[in-house]
This record gives sequence, C-alpha cells and structure tokens, in this order.
Amino acid sequence: MSFQNSHTSKHHGKIALITGGTSGLGLATAQRLAVEGARVIVTGRRQAALEAAVEQIGHNATGIRGDISNAADLDRLYSTVEKQVGRLDILFANAGGGEFRPLGDITEEHFDKTFAINVKGTVFTVQRALPLMPAGSAIVINGSMVSVKGLPAFGVYAASKAALRSFARTWSVDLKDRGIRVNVVAPGTIVTPAYKSELGLSDEQIEGFKNQAAALAPLGRTGTADEIAKAVSFLASEDASYITGIELFVDGGTAQI
Repeated sequence: MSFQNSHTSKHHGKIALITGGTSGLGLATAQRLAVEGARVIVTGRRQAALEAAVEQIGHNATGIRGDISNAADLDRLYSTVEKQVGRLDILFANAGGGEFRPLGDITEEHFDKTFAINVKGTVFTVQRALPLMPAGSAIVINGSMVSVKGLPAFGVYAASKAALRSFARTWSVDLKDRGIRVNVVAPGTIVTPAYKSELGLSDEQIEGFKNQAAALAPLGRTGTADEIAKAVSFLASEDASYITGIELFVDGGTAQI
C-alpha cells in the first residue's frame, strides 16, 4: 500500500481515534485518515506493535496502549485523549476478534471472550467517547458481512457483529439531537495478520480460504485493507453528511447475491 503523493485535506483538522489500530483494517484506516489530514490516535494491547504502528502511520500519530474490554483501560484512554487533544471528531470502533468454533464445540470461555471484546468493549468504547464528541462528529463501527451470511463455525463471531449492527440503528436515533452520525462498515474477506494471530490459520489454509472467498464474490477476488479504509473515511467525512444508521457492505458483492 502506497500513500505517496496522496495527501489530501479531506479530514483536515479532524481528530480521529481508531481502536485496534496496530494492524490490519485499523492500521490501514489510521494511515488513510492521517494522509487525509486527521490527527490520528490508535490503541492496541501490545506496546511494541503500538510503537511500530505509530512510526508507520507518521503524520503526528499517537499511540495509547489498552484493551477495550478492560474498563480501567478505557477510562485511561479517554482521560489521555481529553488531556492531549480535548475532543474527538471521528471514532472508528474497530477493535475486535474471533475464532472458528462450530456449534457443539462452543465453550463459555469462547463466547464470553468474543462478546466481551466485540460487543461489550465496543459499547463502552462508544459511550465513553461521547463527552468528547461535538456536533458533526462521526462514529464508524467495524462490522462484518458474516452478520448476514452463514459462515461455518463462525456463529459466535457473526452474532457479535450482528449485535453491533443493531446497536448502530439505536445509537443513530439516540444521538440524532447531538448531530453525531453512526454507521457500520461491513467488510468481506480481507486477509489480515489476524488470520494467523486470531484465527490460527496456516499459510496454506489462508490461501485456500482466499480462493474459496474469491469464487463466491461477484468481483472474483478478496478485498484489501485500504479498500475498507476508504469506506471508513467516506462514512466519517462530510461526503456522508446525510448518512446515518446504515451498514455499508464492502465485500465484492458476496453478501448481496
């Protein structure tokens, strides 16, 4: 991915927070928002990865270590943001995780971990951001096309993403008088480092998964992290000023047919 000569003023002067911004879709979005003029703050659980991401993003990026499923970490995150910059114009609630576990093998630990991060963590990430968000701000939640597709052994993850879609509908109404828009981006198959670190797939399994996903997509391929980042940037921008409460599928058409 190259951002040479691609600096724009699309988000000039905006302050953006991206949770889970150290790799994959979060990092790609942080990079794109930065070159489009935003001051970017990213979170992550691992300090070394956080420092590497901040260096890669450049453009006045800041990293704050923390886990969104930990209330104390969220308190510290927003306290730091308030002290450093005083407000947030864009929130990309991206942090999340999942693993394959078919019905019959689902454990309480697996269920609780998935919902603690993806649902509970996102709920309180959004709620605690609100005091810092002025009218005209935008919240984008990272969903997934699997919230409407039956992908084998991915039921708990899919349900967690469907919950976020439901929350976005409610929150878009809850926040209408505040002038804050809430939308969901629903990525299709985008191969990121999480395929190994979270899903535990081998290179061979990832290649097979990609080929299978490409065959199911009308566009005949999997997507790139920057294609998701562009969609997030759009939803967070003034170009989407009359858009709230939607789920934007960026999936090569896979969930649309």
